[in-house]
Amino acid sequence: MKVNWYPHNLPFQHPFTISKGTKTHQPSLVVSLEQFSLTGYGEAPAITYYDITVEKMMADLELKKMFVEKFAFTEPSRYWHYLHHLLPKNPFLVCALDMAAWDMFGKLKGKRLDTLFANELTPVAQPPICDYTIGIDTVEKMVAKMQEKPWPIYKIKVGTANDIAIVKALRAHTDAVLRVDANAGWDLDTALALIPQLQELGVELIEQPLAKDNWEGMKVLFEKSTIPLYADEACVFEQDVEKCAGHFHGINIKLTKCSGLTPALRMIKKARELNLSVMVGSMNESTVGSAAIAHLIPYIDHVDMDGPLLLAQDIATGIGYDMGKVIYGNGPGLGIVYRGNEE
Repeated sequence: MKVNWYPHNLPFQHPFTISKGTKTHQPSLVVSLEQFSLTGYGEAPAITYYDITVEKMMADLELKKMFVEKFAFTEPSRYWHYLHHLLPKNPFLVCALDMAAWDMFGKLKGKRLDTLFANELTPVAQPPICDYTIGIDTVEKMVAKMQEKPWPIYKIKVGTANDIAIVKALRAHTDAVLRVDANAGWDLDTALALIPQLQELGVELIEQPLAKDNWEGMKVLFEKSTIPLYADEACVFEQDVEKCAGHFHGINIKLTKCSGLTPALRMIKKARELNLSVMVGSMNESTVGSAAIAHLIPYIDHVDMDGPLLLAQDIATGIGYDMGKVIYGNGPGLGIVYRGNEE
């Protein structure tokens, strides 16, 4: 097996702001695995507040390249287990390699990943459609972003002193479904005050209202909230899923954070056992990483994979969007064509 990697710094169409800060570009690392005359691709965006940079991922790959390549690959879950122990402090890189392994495995089997996942998961009655994220900005600019992109579901980033004014202004211009993501930007008193007002504005769900370690506050909020609450920063790894029961109504799985498709499949199963709803979310991946999310759509309740829609530059083709409905490529595995290494 041979591994290669390609760093990117992908520009956003608009500066992207959440409660943790603003960025104009999304640094990202694409990896490829070659074996059986097949090549699989995976991606991991770098996220500042998780302290994993593209440079760190490349340094770890350079250091462990021989070990990454020497594994006798047969199927992805065994490879993930090997990588998990080889790179215990870099789940982002493990995710990219795991994704590439699944892509290669799908090509080896001649099947798309969503078809292969049917061996692991139970499909939902109605696959979800993708939302479109409106990052924090002035009210006028947030309304303008929404009007620029007519869409059936919007995810609104909040965590400011003007959250209600923002949602009111957006609601005045659309009948679309609205979701709110506080990115841990509220305290308990703020959340208790805002939730009834957000319910009146027809907000469907709220992501991570409180700090990720405020389990006592979430217990109170869970019991009082009239809007479903979803864990994001509080649900990173597999062991976090069980902790979310009784504190959240659902979880948002991020492939990059949890270390790939392999653990994500187990997290979905565990959430179902605990009667937790499941969203799979984006970390502004290009089409490479977003395609991996797309293949989980038949098995989850909500999907947030709008990275390619937010970026001004993409590095692959193979998935499309029709007013929120995700259109798959025809090829096996991820069904994508990576073009970034042609730059």
